[in-house]
Amino acid sequence: ISNCILITHCFPDICVVGVCRFPLGMSGGQIQDEDISASSQWSDSTAAKYGRLDFEDGDGAWCPVITDEPDSLKEFLQIDLRSLHFITLVGTQGRHAGGIGNEFAQMYKITYSRDGSRWVPWKNRQGKEVIEGNRNAYDIVLKDLEPPIVARFVRFMPVIDHSMNVCMRVELYGCEWLDGLVSYNAPAGQLMILHDMPVYLNDSVYDGGLGQLTDGMSGLDDFTQSHVYNVWPGYDYVGWTNESFPSGFVEIMFEFDRTRNFTTMKVHCNNMFSKWVKTFQKVVCYFRSESDWETTPISFSPVVDDVNPSARFVTVSLHNHMASAIKCQYHFADVWMMFSEITFQSGDNPTHKVDDSNTRILIGCLVAIIFILVAIIIIILWRQVWQKLLEKASRRMLDDELTASLSIQSETFTYNNNNHSSATSEQESNSTYERIFPLGPDYQEPSRLIRKLPEFTKASDEAGDSASNTSPASAQDGVPHYAEADIVNLQGVTGGNTYAVPALTMDLLSGKDVAVEEFPRQLLTFKEKLGEGQFGEVHLCEAEGMQDFMDEDFISDISENQPMLVAVKMLRADANKNARSDFLKEIKIMSRLKDPNIIRLLAVCICSDPLCMITEYMENGDLNQFLSRHEPEGQIALLSNAPTVSCRNLHYIATQIASGMKYLSSLNFVHRDLATRNCLVGKKFTIKIADFGMSRNLYSGDYYRIQGRAVLPIRWMSWESILLGKFTTASDVWAYGVTLWETLTFCKEQPYSQLSDEQVIENTGEFFRDQKRQIYLPQPPICPDSVYKLMLSCWHRNAKERPSFQEIHRILLECQV
Repeated sequence: ISNCILITHCFPDICVVGVCRFPLGMSGGQIQDEDISASSQWSDSTAAKYGRLDFEDGDGAWCPVITDEPDSLKEFLQIDLRSLHFITLVGTQGRHAGGIGNEFAQMYKITYSRDGSRWVPWKNRQGKEVIEGNRNAYDIVLKDLEPPIVARFVRFMPVIDHSMNVCMRVELYGCEWLDGLVSYNAPAGQLMILHDMPVYLNDSVYDGGLGQLTDGMSGLDDFTQSHVYNVWPGYDYVGWTNESFPSGFVEIMFEFDRTRNFTTMKVHCNNMFSKWVKTFQKVVCYFRSESDWETTPISFSPVVDDVNPSARFVTVSLHNHMASAIKCQYHFADVWMMFSEITFQSGDNPTHKVDDSNTRILIGCLVAIIFILVAIIIIILWRQVWQKLLEKASRRMLDDELTASLSIQSETFTYNNNNHSSATSEQESNSTYERIFPLGPDYQEPSRLIRKLPEFTKASDEAGDSASNTSPASAQDGVPHYAEADIVNLQGVTGGNTYAVPALTMDLLSGKDVAVEEFPRQLLTFKEKLGEGQFGEVHLCEAEGMQDFMDEDFISDISENQPMLVAVKMLRADANKNARSDFLKEIKIMSRLKDPNIIRLLAVCICSDPLCMITEYMENGDLNQFLSRHEPEGQIALLSNAPTVSCRNLHYIATQIASGMKYLSSLNFVHRDLATRNCLVGKKFTIKIADFGMSRNLYSGDYYRIQGRAVLPIRWMSWESILLGKFTTASDVWAYGVTLWETLTFCKEQPYSQLSDEQVIENTGEFFRDQKRQIYLPQPPICPDSVYKLMLSCWHRNAKERPSFQEIHRILLECQV
């Protein structure tokens, strides 16, 4: 497995190292000429304002006067960013001037300042100040600042050896520092001796104001390891031992640029308790709004975790305190306490004054835009009303003609929808996935999926030219989007949809007999209730003689005399007619799904109430619980004596899930609740995708109720599913990325565990706005770079850019583990 590349993900109002790499305005012109100055210049045509990367204005660059003085760092090009910025990358270029110039800086240094008076030389993580520059006058050379800096003023200082003239064009890359933190003051980190190995836990990049605790790099679970190579053990953390603090706490004071309204503080802590390290036991914070400290502090005690050794962010609510400084006392929970990041979120942002004339123009433009939007909304609503009326009329005609019948051994059970057409309008929909917002009028016809089901080929041909002339659109292979009227959402017995099925498929299924046999109820032995919902229950049972009822193509290693473990979905006898109809449709759909990685329908009990369907169940239960009981192969597993799962087996698990979803997507079926809780594990890490995770109380915390009606697994859902109610194969791909992340973290925590449900929904808004502020799930420690790249591709904002399950399956097959 290739080495991991760190992409650090932080939180709203905080820069993200892996994403915060935007040009700050030298090349784009956002930085004004008056904000660029220099110590000297050859002439007016080589002044500081011409030192813009990739520009050829003036004589093509900034060029300082070179004197015979020995101080080679006297000259500088200074940039004023007008506010604090988080700077992660710099770019330099020489003077080319269309081939006339050939001056460049082979080496340079950087100094920076937050207030314009105190200047700090930048050093890399090994303490080196000199940065390698250019080798010619035209190429742009980019250099990562590791560690990054927080500054308003930045100076580029060419290292001059007097053998040649130097000229420079430069750019800064990063993003605005909205945290507001300008300095902190903490006790010096200390030295730990661990098995005769020195572990240095000092703040090695502290510049007198900010340092390791604000560099955007979260430490690894094992504090002796680091994201950065060629550094000492303990580099990522600042740590202290309780032996040096008789008071039992470490006090850190934070100074901010102004009085702010603080909502939360997030502290990234190590919790390697086997090495006597734990998160803090308690934190007490004091606030200073003007000149005096408030007498009443806030106190917070996190749950001390003696089970999971993973490092984690601990979120502390600051209860909207107004302050310009915060002093926090972190109390020890064990011998050592180690932090790698401390960040603050405030409920306000800096305001900027706008010229009155610009304000009037802006208001005028906004008014015009509002009028245009109102007109567009009226037109859209008018179209939608007419379309809904036509769709309802069309669906009513189809419903009147729909007949669901099942062929069973010894008799045929027939149920006609005409008998309950009046009940349909009376019953309010109990679909788990209710639409949050109505969809637009445009949708894609699902007629191509007929060709993908062999048993429907004849029916499709008989449909005549009218079906082939509908010009089905396919925005992406396997990623159609159906409007609400074109999806049949089956009401599962446990309150959730089994699959979202294209209506045309459902209509064709309605006239097909299903060869599923009736199973004798007396041969079922109850073992455990797996879950329940509004209309029924799911039971774990043993079935005797099930081998006689299974298809010839079904592979089972259970001997004939041995009972088989099965899941039994049971519809309550008092369920309404809609639920009964959906139950029969669910049987019809399930009977068509035949894939090695999809749970199979084995038999039914529908001759009498309660109606039952019998499906496979795997002896190792669901993947979430299975992985949470295991550890990755390595030192931690050896110390805890826990059972392990190898990287090769994790890869095999991920490939099987992709294969099962590839099959479903080939039928244009949308699962809508793909997660490790809905994957079952058999012998030799065999995986089969199921659908009843929602019904289990164990996973109630994975679902969020929208306004008391729609229950949604928001931490697995794409942004368009949450905000627009769109459920497509592409949204299943998004959920696959989250499921893959769960798998590679051994399900030790929920996705986005550091965020509340409301913050998860807010994060989907960042995907919608697409201003590069959205938070992604971080790369798991054991995850190869290639697999994390695949995860990120599943979370593309644009659904068309996400890979299909066919591509995902191919990529995983090609990966070498």
